[in-house]
Amino acid sequence: MPYVITQSCCADASCVVACPVNCIHPAPGEPGFAEAEMLYVDPDSCVGCGACVTACPVGAIVPDTKLTPAQQPFLALNADYYATFPHADRAPVATVPAQRRLRTATPVRVAVVGAGPAGLYTADELLRHPEVEAVDVYDRLRTPYGLVRHGVAPDHASTKRVTELFGAIEQQPGFRYFLGVDVGTDLTLADLRSRYHAVVHAVGASADRQLAIPGEDLPGSLAATDVVGWYNGHPGRRDLDVPLDHERAVVVGNGNVALDVARMLTRDPDVLARTDVAPGPLAALRSSAVREVVVLGRRGPAQSAFTVPELIGLAGLSDVDVVVHADPATLTGSDQRSRLLAELAARTTSGDPGRRRIVLAFATSPVEVLGRDGRVSGVRLVRNDLVTGPDGSVRAEPTDEQSTLEAGLVVRSVGHSATPVSGLPFDPVTSTVPNTAGRVEPGLYVAGWIKRGPVGFIGTNKTCAQETVDTLLDDLDAGLPEPVITTDPAGFVRERRPDVSGLDDWRVLDAEERARGALVGRPRLKITDPEEQALAGRLRPRRRLRVPT
Repeated sequence: MPYVITQSCCADASCVVACPVNCIHPAPGEPGFAEAEMLYVDPDSCVGCGACVTACPVGAIVPDTKLTPAQQPFLALNADYYATFPHADRAPVATVPAQRRLRTATPVRVAVVGAGPAGLYTADELLRHPEVEAVDVYDRLRTPYGLVRHGVAPDHASTKRVTELFGAIEQQPGFRYFLGVDVGTDLTLADLRSRYHAVVHAVGASADRQLAIPGEDLPGSLAATDVVGWYNGHPGRRDLDVPLDHERAVVVGNGNVALDVARMLTRDPDVLARTDVAPGPLAALRSSAVREVVVLGRRGPAQSAFTVPELIGLAGLSDVDVVVHADPATLTGSDQRSRLLAELAARTTSGDPGRRRIVLAFATSPVEVLGRDGRVSGVRLVRNDLVTGPDGSVRAEPTDEQSTLEAGLVVRSVGHSATPVSGLPFDPVTSTVPNTAGRVEPGLYVAGWIKRGPVGFIGTNKTCAQETVDTLLDDLDAGLPEPVITTDPAGFVRERRPDVSGLDDWRVLDAEERARGALVGRPRLKITDPEEQALAGRLRPRRRLRVPT
């Protein structure tokens, strides 16, 4: 009985190490491991022992006999990978190298700015070395986990299970949180550098790219980063005005985030009520008039930015119709993405007039966001021709064919963008801090999207963090200066921010959210007000806050 992986990988690689017959690829050290959308189980080599299932931190591996109808496409996806896999010269699982030991005998203290996946993976890699005595993780929010909490769609509960891995990182000796502390406002980079051997910024890319078309700033034209933060309970987005009083919304862009937004706007609210979607947005979605979300891609299906696992999940929805608008000639590819889109294009809709739907429209670009009475009323579109260049790349060239699509909400989802970090150089073209393998200068480092740009998956941050930590360790061995101030930074941080939260406060807040959720049959009921978060984090379990009705 072979096993099948059913979602994008967290890149923890624990399943690869656990497998006794080396049947999971690409493995660490193999081409494509850090960039792969997911890992694949070789059905010819798999002995069905289940070791990978036990090792997987996100529960993504299931027996082939227990795949749901929506998960069946993962079988074909797995087969596609091994159709070209070089079985004959497959290397054995690499021997785990001996742990690197630093030359310094002085206990090392490191500050990590950002408590998202990149920051936590960085802390984990650092604490594997006994010479690293302490890693303090700072975040301006009172809740850790970054985009896993505020970016992963609420109906992707299995992806959110990576927080169990983060919980294990938090338990390591030497790990500490300083939450609710804004480095750059409450503390300066100089404050940290004088108290730590090294500082690693892992602050991500929280802004969005612009469309640069007329009408983009009208009320009702929003960034996907804001909408995603809104339904995920980000404190800075909880009061966002998301107009849902029109039957149609338009999402510009066709990456994973675009599909997430489209799905969240169309799914049955009773389905969403079984997730951790924030309470206020759930109430708004219950009364939403949106019946159709059109997702615009400027090029063709083969050039779409969403991953195959995300498309499989969309195709498997039972409460939403999915329609494909594309030239049939562009749906003839033999790859899994093209096959899935061709199958979707051939589907007949349910015929239920009350059923919501998602339309995937290709070779179409917005040229103007239209307004009426001071708010969004629609989008002017242009049809594109797809032109293949000498190097094989496909570009979209606008034609003279234009049309107008009425809509009450336009969401731009054309990529994340980082903002400059106080005290660090910044390249506005790449939206990153210039670095060499994570090093900005000796003692100052970056990891995650602020280092490499907004590309990759949650698990990509692990290999990114490993590279940065290796560079940091090289610099420690070369001789980084000792901190000027050697006392524990905790006292200084509390002077600057008396209401700072720590790991214990986060655990109490986490338990409070789960307890509130259990009372109404949900996994958690997110607390989105920063002041209430601070209060909840200091409650003892016997003192329950009143659960909102």
